Amino acid sequence: MNEHSSLRKLNVLAFVLVFLIIVSGITGYMLIENFTFLEALYMTVITIGTVGFEEVHQLSEGGMIFTIILIIFSLGILAYSLSLIAGNIIEGHLSKIIFGYKEKSKLKKMENHVIICGFGRNGRQAVSDLKKSDQKVVIIDNQDEALNEIDQLGYAYIYGDATEEEILIRAGVYKAKALITTFPNDADNLYVSLTAKSLNDKIEVISRAASESSDRKLRLAGIDHVILPEQVGGTRMAMLVMHPDLVEFLQAIAIDGHDEHNLIELECDNLPESMKHVSIGDLQIRKLSGANIIGIKREDGSFDVNPSPETLITAGTKLFVLGSPDQIKKMESIYKGAV
Repeated sequence: MNEHSSLRKLNVLAFVLVFLIIVSGITGYMLIENFTFLEALYMTVITIGTVGFEEVHQLSEGGMIFTIILIIFSLGILAYSLSLIAGNIIEGHLSKIIFGYKEKSKLKKMENHVIICGFGRNGRQAVSDLKKSDQKVVIIDNQDEALNEIDQLGYAYIYGDATEEEILIRAGVYKAKALITTFPNDADNLYVSLTAKSLNDKIEVISRAASESSDRKLRLAGIDHVILPEQVGGTRMAMLVMHPDLVEFLQAIAIDGHDEHNLIELECDNLPESMKHVSIGDLQIRKLSGANIIGIKREDGSFDVNPSPETLITAGTKLFVLGSPDQIKKMESIYKGAV
């Protein structure tokens, strides 16, 4: 449970206790002394407040006994409630200071991370898949239920509204490599995406869209990738009918990590200078690590499946490499910075 909801619940408990003692006092005076509602309320307030004003009417023995009991209980409940509220205010303030310091320290060191806006179904799945690939993630959300879950999972997060520029800055948008916005409202997704691009024009933005018209608008606004969850889900279901084993195999090697092989991207622009502007054969990826190049993506967005060793690597080229975990580790050590 995060600090915001726990403090709120404790404060509500304090106010409920005070309310119950007032209701009990009013009910008791009306039943025992036949006071009107206003008279009973007045007697209850001056009794609980111990201000010593004169009674509305002379009390009977039953009324006196009830008043004694009311004073004893009210003093205890009021003292407990006031200490609870005061303690929560102090504790909340201190926890915010401590949490704020830890949050700033952690986020200050974070770079090349992914910002997830919204921890709903899509956001939760995105975080899960990114964590499987050991990606650094910062989540932005303002819903107590979502924050409780994020806190329990131990993920870095920012409490706030992702549509606010200050919140994106706190999440490290200047140093982030990508931002994923998953709100059900397309207007919010568009606003967050444009704000992120205005703060960091190099950040890659992936946005959820609810309709094809929103898809077109988001792309026209310069968003890098737009995802329609219903369309993706429908396509996957159709593929499972036509090629079920192939779909499961690609899912396993691409993200899940259940298979003994992994599929990764190799950024050729990040290769050492001696390895740039050469052919795929010159890189000797298979000879040095045992992994295989199964495809490339050129700067113009075109793909080449199973490229020949003579294929030249140009600026902006990405290589898709398939290999076992050990082979991938060898690649990382040889081509450090490119994987």
